Amino acid sequence: MNKSESITELAKALSNFQGKMTAVKKDATNPFYKSKYATLDTIWETIRKSLSENGLCIAQTMNLTPDSKSVLETTLYHTSGEWISGTQLVNPTKDDPQSLGSAISYARRYSLSAILGIVADEDDDANIATKPEAPERIARAETKGEPTMSVAQTEKIFALVK
Repeated sequence: MNKSESITELAKALSNFQGKMTAVKKDATNPFYKSKYATLDTIWETIRKSLSENGLCIAQTMNLTPDSKSVLETTLYHTSGEWISGTQLVNPTKDDPQSLGSAISYARRYSLSAILGIVADEDDDANIATKPEAPERIARAETKGEPTMSVAQTEKIFALVK
């Protein structure tokens, strides 16, 4: 995390913001994992007014690391000029515009939620993470009986998550 020299006013505003927030409703379904999630639109609809009322705003920008990897920087600003920011690696599954767009959208949702301390109404990912399935089981997820992901790909994802 990076921050301005002082974050006193920002912390007060963020505390007030969090005290008024309720869980964000999950409004979409991931067909592969059969789990629900809150879309970026829904997150913004839920937080926009309260952010403004507390003198807060968010900027999310794409940057490159020195070794040319894509990262998303999320910065929370306060009207006092104080700020905090965090960076998340954006790692698309394929090297094409659609995969990059999907990875950016995913990173924006999670980074926005993390910097504001907001949650969705039921944390499917946390429930799944506490009870991991064997890679072989995940690789054979129900899509007409055909593997949707190889065991090697699944193991690589498990290793990255750890």
